[in-house]
Amino acid sequence: MPKVKKIPQRQCVGCREMKDKKSLLRVVKSPEGQVSLDFGGKKPGRGAYVCHDVECLKRARKSRALERAFETAIPAEVYDAMEQELGGANG
Repeated sequence: MPKVKKIPQRQCVGCREMKDKKSLLRVVKSPEGQVSLDFGGKKPGRGAYVCHDVECLKRARKSRALERAFETAIPAEVYDAMEQELGGANG
């Protein structure tokens, strides 16, 4: 009988749904404290996951989910830059 490979699951901080890790976008807080999007999933630092949807990022911003995940205040400019980057990657 062949082994079944487990697919890692992560929760989107915006919509709170469990999805495959590969289908989510990683938001990372680097050891220096800078928050950015990680399209490759390999940047060092603490990660939180968001759907590839601007609405999920907006929902996470409104509920302050990323600020709780990273235990730090995130400036509005960072959210705006992430929304723009995500919108550009989608469209």
